[in-house]
Amino acid sequence: MKKINPYSTLPKLTLALSLIFITGFVQKSNAQEIITIQQAIEETLHNNLQVKKSQYSEDLAGQNLKQSKLALYPTLNAGADQNMGWGRNNLGNTGIYENTQNYSFSPGASLGFDLFNGLSKINQIKQNKILLEAGKANTDKIKNDLILQVITSYMEILYNKDRLSAAKQQLSVAQQQQKQQQELLDVGNKTLADLAESKSQTATAQLDVTTAENALSISYLTLAQLMDIPSSTKYDVQAPVLAEFNKPSTNYNAEQVYSDAINLFPDIKLAALQTASAKKGIDVAKGSLYPRLTLSGSYGSFYNYNYNLPANVQNLSFSNQIKNNVSKGVGIGLSIPIFNGLQSRIGVKKARINFLQTQADEQLTKNNLNKIIYQAVADLKAAESTYESTTNTFNARKEAFSVIEQRYNVGLVNSLDYNTSLTNKNKAEIDMIRAKYDLLFKAKVIDYYLGKQIVF
Repeated sequence: MKKINPYSTLPKLTLALSLIFITGFVQKSNAQEIITIQQAIEETLHNNLQVKKSQYSEDLAGQNLKQSKLALYPTLNAGADQNMGWGRNNLGNTGIYENTQNYSFSPGASLGFDLFNGLSKINQIKQNKILLEAGKANTDKIKNDLILQVITSYMEILYNKDRLSAAKQQLSVAQQQQKQQQELLDVGNKTLADLAESKSQTATAQLDVTTAENALSISYLTLAQLMDIPSSTKYDVQAPVLAEFNKPSTNYNAEQVYSDAINLFPDIKLAALQTASAKKGIDVAKGSLYPRLTLSGSYGSFYNYNYNLPANVQNLSFSNQIKNNVSKGVGIGLSIPIFNGLQSRIGVKKARINFLQTQADEQLTKNNLNKIIYQAVADLKAAESTYESTTNTFNARKEAFSVIEQRYNVGLVNSLDYNTSLTNKNKAEIDMIRAKYDLLFKAKVIDYYLGKQIVF
């Protein structure tokens, strides 16, 4: 799964707020279920097939480890051969050929054990242990990536809801202005050009509403697909309560955050385990360069029945023959690799190259994390400045609207000026809320890299 950089989407997410945040709650219709961000994360991790596939890979790694451990035990095999033979034979080298027929049965067992094989099996066990840990780290990485995707998509829905609300409000103002322009035209105080310009503004506002509606539908669909629920599911998301907002701390040192994250972040742990596995793979490959010493043992017997014995001669019984024909054996074998097309040495070289590749990948992962964290800390401090600026702007717009409202109530200001001032105040308030949640979200991103649970 491709890693998503949260900062590729944050410029849009900075608008994730609106009038819905002002009220601090979401209306629930009879056909819709309200989903919190925690529920969205839990649903995604429970249903996502990538998580399940990674867990299956963990199980396979566990079986590989078990298999490599069992490879240390001796091999024990038992079997039996049966043969029926017939044809002309020179019995006793008498020069007389006779038709013969006989039956033979040979049971036996064999034992094999590697006394030394270059420690390949021991190193294989060690490598498989590392691979099992890497499998677990990969599952954690996938879950971590999904959590960030869910948070991003969740905030995208909130942003698009606010965007739609603002677009509808602006359309209402544009329609009122168009109506006023039409009335002024009717009494001769405006021209057709003025009315046409007003109609153009209304059409643009209507297009903004349509665009916002489409974006909201797509963002709902994206989150539904992440949660792996039917795309037709009707649901709503719950926004954080704005009234309980506490300004998060922005006093972070990027180097300290990176130092802490490098010991916690699953991507780094996975990369380190892959490097360790590749390093142990060199030792596994070297095992084929060493001589192999094996111990073997065998135990068997033999039974034969001849159908062509003279009348005065009988075949010995099955039990007697099996008992009397017992054979035992033990042996030690030594295999010294001299030349096999340089396959073993090439295997070692390939293992070393793979180790160098994983080392480079691990360093790239660390470098990428370092860049992202430094950017995250810088963005957090910038968000703090933006929040302070938008708060000051809102307070100024609020005071200005208070004056306009008082004058409007006594007839000194027309409805157009009143609506314009109200729109400016609402926009400033939305900008302030947007900046407030942008600051909160970017602080939560720092928590994400520090391995803390993200809650609102």
